[in-house]
Amino acid sequence: MAISLSNTSVLPFTTQPRPYPVPFLAKKFQLEVSNLATKTPTTTISCKVLSNTSHSLSNIITELEKQTPHQDEDVQPENITTQIDDDEHQRQVGVADAWREIHGQDDWVGLLDPMDPLLRSELIRYGEMAQTCYDAFDFDPFSKYCGSCRFMRRDFFDCLGMSYIGYDISRYLFATSNINLPNFFKKSRWPKVWSKNANWIGFVAVSNDETSKRVGRRDISIAWRGTVTRLEWIADLMDFLKPISSNKVPCPDSTVKVESGFLDLYTDKDESCKFCKYSAREQILSEVKRLLDMYANEEISITITGHSLGGALAILSGYDIVETGLNVLKDSRAVPVCVFSYAGPRVGNVRFKERLETLGLKVLRVVNVNDMVPKSPGLFFNERVPSMLMKVAEGLPWSYSHVGVELALDHKNSPFLKQTSDPTCAHNLEAHLHLLDGYHGKGHRFVLASGRDPALVNKAADFLKDHYLVPPYWRQDENKGMVRNKDGRWVQLERPKLDDHPPDMHHHLKQLGLTQ
Repeated sequence: MAISLSNTSVLPFTTQPRPYPVPFLAKKFQLEVSNLATKTPTTTISCKVLSNTSHSLSNIITELEKQTPHQDEDVQPENITTQIDDDEHQRQVGVADAWREIHGQDDWVGLLDPMDPLLRSELIRYGEMAQTCYDAFDFDPFSKYCGSCRFMRRDFFDCLGMSYIGYDISRYLFATSNINLPNFFKKSRWPKVWSKNANWIGFVAVSNDETSKRVGRRDISIAWRGTVTRLEWIADLMDFLKPISSNKVPCPDSTVKVESGFLDLYTDKDESCKFCKYSAREQILSEVKRLLDMYANEEISITITGHSLGGALAILSGYDIVETGLNVLKDSRAVPVCVFSYAGPRVGNVRFKERLETLGLKVLRVVNVNDMVPKSPGLFFNERVPSMLMKVAEGLPWSYSHVGVELALDHKNSPFLKQTSDPTCAHNLEAHLHLLDGYHGKGHRFVLASGRDPALVNKAADFLKDHYLVPPYWRQDENKGMVRNKDGRWVQLERPKLDDHPPDMHHHLKQLGLTQ
């Protein structure tokens, strides 16, 4: 995606469909691919105020590299473009042939070090889906729509300049803000608002026909919103484990426990609110059930993604899907379920980890070693302490264990990023995607593989080195949503009403046994 400079104070998006590389995967496949994806001309989206110049920040960065002397000799202009050796072209394989390995069939053995280019591309793609939950969320307390999504689901990706993503959103997800996570939920200062008790927290999407053909299956994707503007939500956590079955999430083992705040966010509801009269859990399970029934005759996968707190919810919902057996079709086929978590915290105890592994849920966690969030909760008793000590502490309500496979990155390896003590920079999702793009394995030189624009790092942060001349926190809405009405006064633009819940939701809940 290219970012364009504007002659106004607004820095909106122009869009450029990225090619999806089809590199050689773990030396398991030696197939010749005759047609590679190529870039199409830059397009613009009508939902945006467009740039008055055609110069992208990537091009400007390249020029600055040529003109500005500095000590970062490792960053060369040619490293910002895709580099694939000609020899590699003879041994390339598409996602359609390798998606099960990318989805964790073999726990990503041999794909992380050195970093497989195809896996990197897919991790960035799903990370961008998680990022949309921030870009589309209304954070502004002066907006009467604060806490909601700024776009209608049918136009969601178009309005974000991501029509190339190839997914259709089938429903939005909402949660009640009545639980004790005040730094996660946002509320408007207006007396009359779209909802007093609900917050938009993500979406369920499904790959369209073209994308399904490219990736080799019909992919049902769930994206959870996290929190990136402040990290105080960590302090909101009670740091207290409770049995997952205590909130009616089925589990035969009462010693399987998860953090109580995550569980409440996932299962609580407010029947007085039309958006959260069903819990996030009920919304997820009913929609996944509907889509599985719709595409039962196709090859299907379920991929769940989220950043920060959204990463915890991704793991929790993934566990719920496999524990309930929702992913097992009528013909006894088990639909693979995978979680790609970015900068996520620990979710449960060691018994939760063991149960999750027994059920076959695949989890790949992308973390920055300098980020505090993946080290919480469970600062003292966690998977890193000796096993004998963990055995003794197993019954304690603050003994946690990470799940799945970890891909550890380090922002200090990127010559684009400055050293800072701001913890939100180390936690920033765009920074994680930047690190993914430059990571080739432990001890390897940091080289951007896909040409992903480094300017995206500063979209909601101040993390790029100053000599790149990319303003911090550059992404903002035109006039913060204010428009001039026919009387010449500046007012907030009225938005269409958001859909709440599909009319057949009760039917699917009844099939799942989740109704009274």
